[in-house]
Amino acid sequence: MDLENQSIIKAKEENKKYFAELLPNGDSKKQLLARSRYLLYKSREKWTESQNERANDL
Repeated sequence: MDLENQSIIKAKEENKKYFAELLPNGDSKKQLLARSRYLLYKSREKWTESQNERANDL
């Protein structure tokens, strides 16, 4: 997450637009980590399809 944050800051300083590398499910690495934390609160049987995909990506 720090690497992506640094890249965003650097792009802003250079007046460029930052485009994150997307994973096969359409999330950036930062989004994957942020959205995957909810996996810890649910049992595996109650995961949605997208949560199951995120768990596999991790």
